[in-house]
Amino acid sequence: MSDLLIRNADAVVTMNARREELAGADVYLRDGVILAVGHGLARAEAEVIEARGCVVTPGLVNTHHHLYQTLTRAVPGGQDALLFGWLKTLYPIWARFGPEEMFVSAQVGLAELALSGCTLSSDHLYLYPNGARLDDTIAAAGEVGLRFQPTRGAMSIGESAGGLPPDALVEDEAAILDDMIRVVDAFHDQRAGAMIRVGLAPCSPFSVSRELMRDAALLARDKGVMLHTHLAENDEDIAYSLDRFGCRPGQYAEDLGWTGPDVWHAHCVKLVGSEIELFSRSRTGVAHCPCSNCRLGSGIAPVRALRDAGVGVGLAVDGSASNDAGNLIAEARMAMLLQRVALGADAMSAREALEIATLGGARVLGRDDLGRIEPGKRADLAIWDVSGMETAGAWDPVAALVLCGPTRVRHLIVEGRQVVRDGQIVTLDLPRLVERQRALARRLVA
Repeated sequence: MSDLLIRNADAVVTMNARREELAGADVYLRDGVILAVGHGLARAEAEVIEARGCVVTPGLVNTHHHLYQTLTRAVPGGQDALLFGWLKTLYPIWARFGPEEMFVSAQVGLAELALSGCTLSSDHLYLYPNGARLDDTIAAAGEVGLRFQPTRGAMSIGESAGGLPPDALVEDEAAILDDMIRVVDAFHDQRAGAMIRVGLAPCSPFSVSRELMRDAALLARDKGVMLHTHLAENDEDIAYSLDRFGCRPGQYAEDLGWTGPDVWHAHCVKLVGSEIELFSRSRTGVAHCPCSNCRLGSGIAPVRALRDAGVGVGLAVDGSASNDAGNLIAEARMAMLLQRVALGADAMSAREALEIATLGGARVLGRDDLGRIEPGKRADLAIWDVSGMETAGAWDPVAALVLCGPTRVRHLIVEGRQVVRDGQIVTLDLPRLVERQRALARRLVA
């Protein structure tokens, strides 16, 4: 791997302990690691990326996604539904997926994320119809070149047993646990700089049993991997928990071993004060999905209260069937705006939203090797052109990334390798991939 020098950036947003922003600065990379950050770092042997007119940030981190849903955007019948009705509309469509649909939709979804500045994405795959496996999405990520944190999700309680999903999409719990062991043993890499780390992620309290939740937690601790699920997403979710379990979602999670620094929950829109305190005390993380929460009418997550209590919060696009986009920098803007709508114009700054999208997400996913631009950290960087129309007239180019754009990177570097160059994906034939995706969508419609 050759040396790489990013030179003369208008601003380097380090996200280091002092939150330094360096003007006219350089970043020097070697073998997937940041070697130096400063001024005048010229090296004769290095490939040079000229960054004049650009802002350099750590790569953005997406803490919750359902990549398979990239094939089911804007589906009629689900466009105006709340969470449970939306799921009921889409479950029968997803039941027709197979390995090709999983692979192609993951590639499209990850390419979309890459163009929006994302270098690491989690994924929550909880249904495996017609021979599909987690392996399909892992292979897709390998071709795109992003870091990937796939989670082996599951659904085991179908409609006939009082759950939400159709019986055709649920699995036997013993088989689920066996496959969780298989994928962790096959793919999980705990080393610094790992491109793949696997988590365990039963879908939700309304689609798996208490026993599977508990067993998955025990297995995750035995294997040393993280845990993930949906929690407290909307009022229906809370009502289900109170009716079926006799407690709120936070208590349910704590009773089953689902709190701790190795756990992060998606959404958490309806957490109350006692649950926020529980998450703070146990160092449990949250994946905030602002656009999806808006699209499904779920509400505004208490991000200000979570952050003030010391809870780790990362940013997420959620699935493209409930967003319907996968643009992570746009998600940062929405996160900021929603807190301001709820609490006032000083509730969240543009820089705090950017921090949540970078360092915040890295911490939630347990990646202390990422999220900052400083020597020794992995070389995951987004380079944003702030010389164009979106930022014309902007006085503060760092705040402008969240306030006005751009929403597409000029360059994206993952582990020291370029994935996006001059605004184009270089690891894939994107037009051909998009046409393949369109053909699969037409087949599902037909």
